[in-house]
Amino acid sequence: METRDLPVHRATSGPNHHFFGYYDKCPWDASQRYLLALEVGFIDRMPTPEDVAVVGMVDLATGAWRTLDRTGVWNWQQGTMLQWLGSAPDRQIIYNSLADGRYVSVIRDVHTGETRTLPRPIYAVSPDGRQAVTLNFSRVHRRRPGYGYEELPDLWATDDRPKEDGIYWMDLRTGENRLIVSIDQVVGTKHDQTMDGVQSWFNHLQFNTDGSRFLFLHRWERPTGGWFTRLFTANPDGSALHCVADHQMISHFDWRDRDHILAWARQNGVGDYFFLFRDRTGELEVVGKGVMPVDGHCSYSPDRQWILNDTYPDKESKRALYVYRPSDGRRMDIGRFYSPPAVTGPFRCDLHPRWSRDGRKVCFDSVHEGDRQMYWVDVGEVVEG
Repeated sequence: METRDLPVHRATSGPNHHFFGYYDKCPWDASQRYLLALEVGFIDRMPTPEDVAVVGMVDLATGAWRTLDRTGVWNWQQGTMLQWLGSAPDRQIIYNSLADGRYVSVIRDVHTGETRTLPRPIYAVSPDGRQAVTLNFSRVHRRRPGYGYEELPDLWATDDRPKEDGIYWMDLRTGENRLIVSIDQVVGTKHDQTMDGVQSWFNHLQFNTDGSRFLFLHRWERPTGGWFTRLFTANPDGSALHCVADHQMISHFDWRDRDHILAWARQNGVGDYFFLFRDRTGELEVVGKGVMPVDGHCSYSPDRQWILNDTYPDKESKRALYVYRPSDGRRMDIGRFYSPPAVTGPFRCDLHPRWSRDGRKVCFDSVHEGDRQMYWVDVGEVVEG
């Protein structure tokens, strides 16, 4: 394990707080000049339906902030699913909002202000920006506060395994959408008796690198608290459903390519590690044993040669940020960032690190300076060394 003392640059500043959201989305536009962010006025509690987040972007060349819109549909861990559209990453963004009493998504041209509203919110968008998969955010909020939205009730709140709710597909050009995988269908796939009499839900959807498959987590209540988790993949129309891992625990993940998934998971008889699973084959291997020993928000660099990862707070309340190269086992620590113990639970501030489009920079959210802001680090010398 090596440590490199790299300069940390503050991308946003007060008096308000700024953050982006999850680690699996890129906040940089195609030019890498603009960085998307959300702006809020507090960091020490859960948002209420009355709390609005400002959608905006910072010009990294000048430091200027530009307000683009406002949304009441957001959470601390994943923001409002704000991201650049793969079909126009130089100008179009997409994010979730509320209109006419329902969750929707908005496509906005950041330069002209032109907008288009789609009939469902988005969770994951395909790399080409043409399709999305999504779920019932109200159900997620009930089961996992900090990851869903509470503005609207869960219509299936009393149904443990609804047939009419689950994962929805949407065409981002036309708005056409439909249910493709139901909760009841997945509960019935390789069914386990621990699923009986408790609520199931879906979480954490992500497309593979060419948009031909997506993954999702199936979770259900554990009698002693918490939840069990399985990892599934499917085609965008819901066909070819496949259970990748079902040894009760799956956490963070990323697609390495169209067929391989890196995930912190449990394999009975092996233990808890980062595993590289090959979709639809049953093949797997341990990644980073002894070097990436704990769970974190992992993602592959654009050239797929490095893994970016972080950790949860250690005994000193510090979160580590590092890159790891699977080809030779090299780990380079970028920094450790203090997280006040009071900023915890559903409104904690995970680093959620993300690669720039050229793989030379990393940005992350942090509260180590007392307020919640976005930071970036140039890692070009490290990843090219």
